[in-house]
Amino acid sequence: MPEVFEVATPPGTARVTLRRATVAARAWFVASHGAGGGIEARDLAALAAALPARGVHVALVEQPWRVAGRRLAPAPKTLDAGWLPVLEEIARRNTAEALPVFGSGRSAGARVACRTAAKTGVAGVVALAFPLHPPGRPERSRLAELLGAGVPTLVVQGERDTFGAPNEFPKDGPTVLPVPFADHGFAVPKRAEITQEAALALITAGVGDWLTVPSTRE
Repeated sequence: MPEVFEVATPPGTARVTLRRATVAARAWFVASHGAGGGIEARDLAALAAALPARGVHVALVEQPWRVAGRRLAPAPKTLDAGWLPVLEEIARRNTAEALPVFGSGRSAGARVACRTAAKTGVAGVVALAFPLHPPGRPERSRLAELLGAGVPTLVVQGERDTFGAPNEFPKDGPTVLPVPFADHGFAVPKRAEITQEAALALITAGVGDWLTVPSTRE
């Protein structure tokens, strides 16, 4: 059963659902949701189910605005303020094991993980469905935010993501894991050449490898 605990932050109370590794622990994966949903998102749920068996503690973080029941996400600086104390608490819980901690999130949560990577001292960032630009507005690029993480970064991106397809990311930038036929929420059409389950398996395998095999981050 997962452990659920709360963390006090300047914008309010954040809530963390922790699933510990079921084999010898090798890393922490700390991830938050996007602006339009919670930790029940299909990619976050799949990763939380799969990674503990690969030796990864999975902490899914609900931002204070979601815990408070608000519908709209606050400004980026407020999201960052709701994230930093959670990483401090994870660091405290990690004192004895001293495992590498990876920050993550989907969409807006991915932006938070990138913006705060230097402050949190994470070993790397997994950016799920990074919103490279608003749909139809490629000139409003957020690439600098992604590159500014300053740590090894894995971008997991659906090929049909209107916020930025995999081929829009620079070849000399972060590692990109394309998810065939998937949209911004990693949903695939019923008539796609792969199933929804196969798409999620690709994500969990790719992220799991990147977290636990150091050579994949080089």
